[in-house]
Amino acid sequence: MLRRLHKEQPASFAFTPANEAWAAGQISKYPEGRQASAIIPLLWRAQEQEGWLTRPAIEHIADKLGMAYIRALEVATFYFMFQLQPVGSIAHVQICGTTSCMICGAEELIAVCKELIANAPHQLSADGKFSWEEVECMGACANAPMAQIGKDYYEDLTADKLRVLISRFSNGEVPVAGPQNGRYAAEPLSGLTSLHEYEKGRKPYNASVQNAVDIGDTVKRIDGTEVPLTTPWLATAAVAKPAAAKAAAQKPAAAAPKAEVAPTEAAGTKPQGLSAARGGQADDLKRIEGIGPALEKLCNEMGVFHFDQIAAWGEAEIDWMDSNLKGFRGRVTRDKWVAQAKLIGEIGMEAFLIRAKTNDY
Repeated sequence: MLRRLHKEQPASFAFTPANEAWAAGQISKYPEGRQASAIIPLLWRAQEQEGWLTRPAIEHIADKLGMAYIRALEVATFYFMFQLQPVGSIAHVQICGTTSCMICGAEELIAVCKELIANAPHQLSADGKFSWEEVECMGACANAPMAQIGKDYYEDLTADKLRVLISRFSNGEVPVAGPQNGRYAAEPLSGLTSLHEYEKGRKPYNASVQNAVDIGDTVKRIDGTEVPLTTPWLATAAVAKPAAAKAAAQKPAAAAPKAEVAPTEAAGTKPQGLSAARGGQADDLKRIEGIGPALEKLCNEMGVFHFDQIAAWGEAEIDWMDSNLKGFRGRVTRDKWVAQAKLIGEIGMEAFLIRAKTNDY
């Protein structure tokens, strides 16, 4: 299925201060040069905040991780969990249409969505409150038919029950998730036939539903203030209060907590740089696999503007660059910058781009 960005996009994107701190904590999980590993959680957080994934959000996160925009876009378009178009301001309804749900009435649920929300999936309702789509199996076959509304499963549905749910959501209520026919979880409709000893003293709802009730975020946008943010992998607290997150986000270099040591110039030999690009026109270094906007800017600040400069580096220059690319150490070697730059000089950009598709350099 072809997935494209929506034709109408907001002008910009920014994480809330608390989500910015959360993102910094996620990035700090990964070793030097591997910040791009945080791409999925950061994209997901952006969607949790806005409801859908916008182009400015994708590009903002790519810049934060030092990735080429196309690499971040590849991730966003590959995974269907990312919504690339606006969703309802209250909820996006996902109807499971796979075998178990289909034979138990999913088509009736889809008819309700067409009636109450919009005639086609991924369209907003007239009031902008809801959107819907049909999805593949969501793993709740014993409670078919079902739908995920916001973040939680609503199971054992009928057309009438779904109508009631949409009406209640529209009125500002948050109906309790889980089975809608009185079942506790996925036991037989006639009741338990064994394990009766576990009925006594159990919580009002099964574990999943109880968690949804306790957290209360079924259709809530996540702004980062829900729970204290911690970074146990660093044995430190990241942000405990929104105010602290806001203060941290307003610092000039609002980025991941620095777990790295200061760059050292002892390793290798610093490449000879230029004071400015020749003729005032720098090469597009982002053509090299592994160089994104942030890395291109960093290279320019070091006096590197052209492919032939990179192609001329020897082991000593590579060692120095790998040691002094703040936040991206090791990238020159890992992504074979020198080999790519040499190839561009030998066969030209057009032929290089064909070769680059197979990493043949």
